Amino acid sequence: MTPTLPRKRPLPGKRKGRHPDRALSAAFCRNVSETGRYCDGNGLYLEVTVTGARHWVQRLRIRGKSRMFGLGGYPLVSLAEAREAAFENRKLARAGGDPLAEKRRAQGMPTFREAVEQVLNQKKAGWRESRHVKIWPASLERYAYPDLGDKQIDAITSVDVLQVLTPIWHEKPETARRVRQRISTVMKWAVAMRYRSDNPAGDAVGQALGRQQTATQHMQALPHREVAGAIAAVRASKAWWATKAAFEFLVLTAARSGEVRLATWREIDVDAAVWTVPAERMKAHREHRVPLCGRATEILNQARVTGDGHELVFPSMRGKALSDMTLSKLVKEQGIAAVPHGFRSSFRDWAAEQTGARHDVIEACLAHSVRNPTVAAYARSDLFERRRRLMDDWAEYLAGERAKVVPLRR
Repeated sequence: MTPTLPRKRPLPGKRKGRHPDRALSAAFCRNVSETGRYCDGNGLYLEVTVTGARHWVQRLRIRGKSRMFGLGGYPLVSLAEAREAAFENRKLARAGGDPLAEKRRAQGMPTFREAVEQVLNQKKAGWRESRHVKIWPASLERYAYPDLGDKQIDAITSVDVLQVLTPIWHEKPETARRVRQRISTVMKWAVAMRYRSDNPAGDAVGQALGRQQTATQHMQALPHREVAGAIAAVRASKAWWATKAAFEFLVLTAARSGEVRLATWREIDVDAAVWTVPAERMKAHREHRVPLCGRATEILNQARVTGDGHELVFPSMRGKALSDMTLSKLVKEQGIAAVPHGFRSSFRDWAAEQTGARHDVIEACLAHSVRNPTVAAYARSDLFERRRRLMDDWAEYLAGERAKVVPLRR
């Protein structure tokens, strides 16, 4: 004997019977005049006001709350259009989304150019040098804006990104990588802001573009045996005194260009022969103590007299910080086949080849971070006294017979 199944009871609070589905007709919508709300299904209603105006509203349960919002007036929005919008809204709400929020976002959807400006405003506070504010969007303005600038951020596809990158991917590989990285940064911001759900500059674009057949290009650097000659050439040049002094100071300390150009007297303790670079100007965001050799101290003493009390150790002719191109131009004009940053490599090669200094001491002189987290956890000392001896040896090596002290002049 077949068992009798229990009768299903309606859930509490739910209406009995079938829910309306496509209950209205185009003719009814045209002719109805009695005030009220007329249900079509999917929470869609045609609302008729006392004035006879008709408009579409939809009731949805969004994240546990009942909400009512408009879909437009009739007949501007037809019955078929209202049904389509209501169906999409219901799907979105069932998936946990918020149609009202999506509508507001769509109305305020920025263009790619506008999105870049917002990303730039958020990122620039974390940059140590203001020049990045101009550099960062420059490549986008040149290569991306012609195709993407005026497009809404949610309308950009991987095809659009490929159109930007393909012409330069192999011709200008480094530029292309930076452009792609910056487009990707903007798109990740758009995902975080829920303007879109994907990053069209992601892995798929990388696969489509293919591998760049380019070797890594290192900064131009001199063999350490030629560095003393470079210093002598700079001393004998007609460059501004602070430019020449900053260059030699950079070589003697194995520091980065920005650290030297922006150095202030508050960071210098001439008596103790220590230069303390604050964390905000260091690449690793950690304060760095630099031991000063005798020649570096001489340069500082001369700079203090020649600088007439300026806050910067090496001010430009206009009394501002030397630009990032000043030292590069100086070495280029003297025919030196290197860039300022390359003299760090010259020091590194000398220390490895000509001294018995430990690897960690050499790396500490260059203010390099310890990459191994376990080693870094135990490496609490900055090896300052060992570094002082090594930097003194570097200065003595550079002095040689050809490196003569030339007084700094205006």
